[in-house]
Amino acid sequence: MTTSTSPVVVLDGGLSNALAERGHDLTDELWTARLLRDAPGEVAAVHRAYFDAGAQVATTASYQASVAGFERNGLTRAEAEGLITRSVRIAREVRDEVAESAGGDVVRLVAASVGPYGAVLADGSEYRGRYGLSRAALRDFHAPRMELLASAGPDLLALETIPDLDEVAVLLDLADEFAIPAWLSCTVSGDRLRDGTPTAEAFALAAGHDSIVAVGVNCCTPDDVLPAVRSATAASGKPGIAYPNSGETWDGAARRWVGDPEFDLAPTTAWVDAGARFIGGCCRVCPAAIAAIARALG
Repeated sequence: MTTSTSPVVVLDGGLSNALAERGHDLTDELWTARLLRDAPGEVAAVHRAYFDAGAQVATTASYQASVAGFERNGLTRAEAEGLITRSVRIAREVRDEVAESAGGDVVRLVAASVGPYGAVLADGSEYRGRYGLSRAALRDFHAPRMELLASAGPDLLALETIPDLDEVAVLLDLADEFAIPAWLSCTVSGDRLRDGTPTAEAFALAAGHDSIVAVGVNCCTPDDVLPAVRSATAASGKPGIAYPNSGETWDGAARRWVGDPEFDLAPTTAWVDAGARFIGGCCRVCPAAIAAIARALG
């Protein structure tokens, strides 16, 4: 899957940091999903900013969205389900507006974010993995949400920030059942998933799944990307995907990022040489950085 004459698809960057820069407090458990209810126009504005920066994919504000999470915050089930599908509609509407005004031969896509179970816990569990849930329980959590997202008509699903081997297996099977293109992107530390599984073992699970269009990593440090892309392409036989965070570390207890940013454009050429065909940024990577990536990748 490509979206222009370039062999590389430029992804967007972090939604949360872009919304925070626009003055929004995202410290509650709903995180960016709260603005699907309270300020959907702000979510649309960030999607537009990333498209204007040169991104070819808008990733929806559904990463931390769940029916149970919305219900804990006073919404009815119907309202919660409506907000999850709204995340896709917002991105599609912006995509269509940008495409109509820009013209040209660049195809822009909407990726519905399917974040890990740990994201809904809002305690940093996605950076640890191993939630203590069975595969059946993980399936029960993910399947209804994925069905809602798929029903809203995204171009593909972003199975992203997945830290756990069991969760990888469940999501791959569900992607095939919904018969919608998807990418698999894990969060890693060195050569292992956050649950301790060697990355090659997790990436190899994607090899037999026709729905998966790319395999790789996101929300890891930039230094972890190159070996992970090499591992992902070799183990899965799929194109690679890479969208690291800024290099800072999430402090789940304090609910803030700590450390110094290390994001550097220089390695992106090596990522492409290693087989990455989808490249962007995750948490703390802003529209200006995505614009620089788009220029660098041509």
